[in-house]
Amino acid sequence: MTPDQLRKYLEFYRDLGMSPLYRRTNGAIAPRRAVDAAPPAEPATAIAPDSPLPILPPFAPEGETLESIIEDIGDCKRCRLHEGRTQIVFGSGNPQAELVFVGEGPGADEDEQGLPFVGRAGQFLTQMIEGTAAREGIPIKRKDVYICNVVKCRPPANRTPLPDEMEICGQFLFRQLAGIRPKAICALGSTAVKALLGTKEGVMRLRGHWHKWRDIPVMVTYHPSYLLRPYNQNAKREAWEDLKKVLHYVYD
Repeated sequence: MTPDQLRKYLEFYRDLGMSPLYRRTNGAIAPRRAVDAAPPAEPATAIAPDSPLPILPPFAPEGETLESIIEDIGDCKRCRLHEGRTQIVFGSGNPQAELVFVGEGPGADEDEQGLPFVGRAGQFLTQMIEGTAAREGIPIKRKDVYICNVVKCRPPANRTPLPDEMEICGQFLFRQLAGIRPKAICALGSTAVKALLGTKEGVMRLRGHWHKWRDIPVMVTYHPSYLLRPYNQNAKREAWEDLKKVLHYVYD
């Protein structure tokens, strides 16, 4: 295994929330942290043959499906968000989708129905997807993509998810994305951007350009709820342009 391959392994499991990893040293198992275990960028020959590499599970868990992730979540009470939820909102759409949309978290309508983006903002997102696709001659509907959120339980009063809530629930988002392996991801709003790109840069600076989550291209654009505000007409036009880029990249 090359240093670059090892680095990718460690970054993947760090993002799943797994900090301690283990390596064998003369028959014993010694701990090693994923957050600081990535080797420096140097030729593979710089690693001594008597320095064993960490013993890691496969890069993508074998047999990992959306159904198995849902089963693992169960009646999740890993963070405080479970206290006010009606039900977990995991995601919806085509489990083999080539395009995944990631939003922030469920609202009142989503919490009631158990489906993401079904309220006013969700209806607008559906119009954006299907309207843009129709105008661009791309034969897809909302059911052909996959839609999910960073957090799976509704935050109180629709507040922004807190960092620890995003970290706990983010492991399931990352597993969703790794299981689907879409051709591209569309990040809707700042919470999705922070979770996927690990940056504090704003949506206005990042939108309209390609970024990466692992090796999957990510397009950043505005959250539909932001676009519904009457003073954001320019942002609405920009969002249509962002969506056109995504659709043509994925389906052309």
